[in-house]
Amino acid sequence: MRVAVTGSIATDYLMVFPGRFTDQLVADRLEQVSLSFLIDRLDVRRGGVAANISYGMGALGLRPLLVGAVGQDFDEYRSWLERGGVDTSHVRVSEERHTARYLCTSDSMNNQIASFYSGAMAETGEIDLGVVAERAGGLDLVLVGASDPDGMIRHTQQCRDLGLPFVADFSQQIARMSGEEVASLVPGARFLFTNEYEAGLLCEKTGWSHGDVLERVGGWMTTLGAGGARLEAKGAAPVVVPCVPAKRELDPTGIGDAFRAGFLAALSWGVPLERAMQTGCLLATLTIEARGPQEYLVDAAAFHRRMADAYGDDAAAEIQPFLPAAREGTA
Repeated sequence: MRVAVTGSIATDYLMVFPGRFTDQLVADRLEQVSLSFLIDRLDVRRGGVAANISYGMGALGLRPLLVGAVGQDFDEYRSWLERGGVDTSHVRVSEERHTARYLCTSDSMNNQIASFYSGAMAETGEIDLGVVAERAGGLDLVLVGASDPDGMIRHTQQCRDLGLPFVADFSQQIARMSGEEVASLVPGARFLFTNEYEAGLLCEKTGWSHGDVLERVGGWMTTLGAGGARLEAKGAAPVVVPCVPAKRELDPTGIGDAFRAGFLAALSWGVPLERAMQTGCLLATLTIEARGPQEYLVDAAAFHRRMADAYGDDAAAEIQPFLPAAREGTA
């Protein structure tokens, strides 16, 4: 199954200030703020929703097609993803802009001051999915992830025009898009992905009811944080899957991306949707147990064992033949 994952590709610069931002603010001088914080920790991480999802699918043995725009500073990142099984040959390299950057400083109270430089991501819309599909020998599914809004709209329409099944996954971009833009991304999607907050915002911006949304998509997947995930479809009972308890919680960044990666990987294996959701939940837990959205590994034996512990032996047995090591005969 050839899956193309479109969306943002970025580098995250995550900094920690040991004090409190509020202690540095002068109440009657807020109209002229000029502050500098001495940082005692810096983490540089690979990120971006499309890259995170592609990495997760690669960790489960697939070779997804990453579709996005980057700068000429992408070489090291490209090498990392290729080693992880991701096809980066469809990534556009900008001649003028750097790869997108996310800069975030957190204080001791977990308050955050952040900036996002979109950079080359602004060129996402210049990528033609028709050309990608032709070069790849066809596409079975396209995930239209959060990126430049114009690019998301163009790629969604290209999927419709080309008859390509697609997943609508606008995530954080819903906050900046108009109701008309959001509404243009939904109709005809095989799956729509949101979290609970985005689900409410979607209905508010479009004026649609919950039922109106279900009329327009094949299935609506809502991630529920610690509650797991829920899949709804018109005329069918909802499917709810609980999350997998984490052994330790180091970093929540990229949990939703990992869920999508696990779900799409299992979908390509042909297992039932509930099993695909369980695979997504387990991969999401591996992410929270690591520092960074692309710092976990999938060990086939351990993945199988945790699947059995969380969802039962039958669930684990269904996915075992598809896990990377088992497929390669090394476990």
